[in-house]
Amino acid sequence: MVGPIRPQFVLFGSSIVQFSYSHQGWGAILADLYSRTADIVLRGYAGWNSSCALQVLDEVFPKDAAVQPSLVIVYFGGNDSLEPHPSGLSAHVPLPEYIENMRKIAIHLKSLSQKTQIIFLTAPAVNEAQITEVFGNSLGRSNESCRKYSEACVQLCQELGVKVIDLWTALQQRDDWLTACFTDGIHLSSEGSEIVVKEILKVLKEADWEPSLHWRSLPTEFPEISPYIFVDPKGETAIKVSQMDFEWQTQWH
Repeated sequence: MVGPIRPQFVLFGSSIVQFSYSHQGWGAILADLYSRTADIVLRGYAGWNSSCALQVLDEVFPKDAAVQPSLVIVYFGGNDSLEPHPSGLSAHVPLPEYIENMRKIAIHLKSLSQKTQIIFLTAPAVNEAQITEVFGNSLGRSNESCRKYSEACVQLCQELGVKVIDLWTALQQRDDWLTACFTDGIHLSSEGSEIVVKEILKVLKEADWEPSLHWRSLPTEFPEISPYIFVDPKGETAIKVSQMDFEWQTQWH
């Protein structure tokens, strides 16, 4: 392990998490914003549902770990919402079972430490026509089923006092969401990931957590060991590099 120890943010979920560093994804954006303040740890497993997550929960998040995460962002639900297949091989998880699985995940994460904060992401919307175009069939996915699982996740989080982001609704706020937000009707494009980041940062900015976990609130690592550069034509105004916001970061304030 390298030091110094930073706050650890864990992204835990299925393909929306595993692929979050692809296509200028939301995980990559977070890693950039927190590059000098926190470690973004990826635990993404494509194809998984909430039942799969329960099988490894103690291994991924051991209660006796010396250092517990400051933040866990959890996403399961899209695969759970698949239509059941007669063979029984579908990743489908019945809605009541999905709710109880997510409840168990939340309770486990809450038990890790008093400082561990949690955000759940709901099942996002999907573009059924694009899925069929790319894969040749719907793969058992429907936007209506995603809505039901998303609403159930929101209701559960309200019951448990867990922060939740309704991705099903958030993605559809764009008029062109069907064409802009996906690479294949399921997984997120760069535009879709930007929506996820904006929603996450909004939660982090508004939460009354101590300490704040927003990227502009956490202390910069080794700020005193940073050269100055002059930022005006006359060479009279100097600023430490560690204090600079670069152009691509300014949209995330």
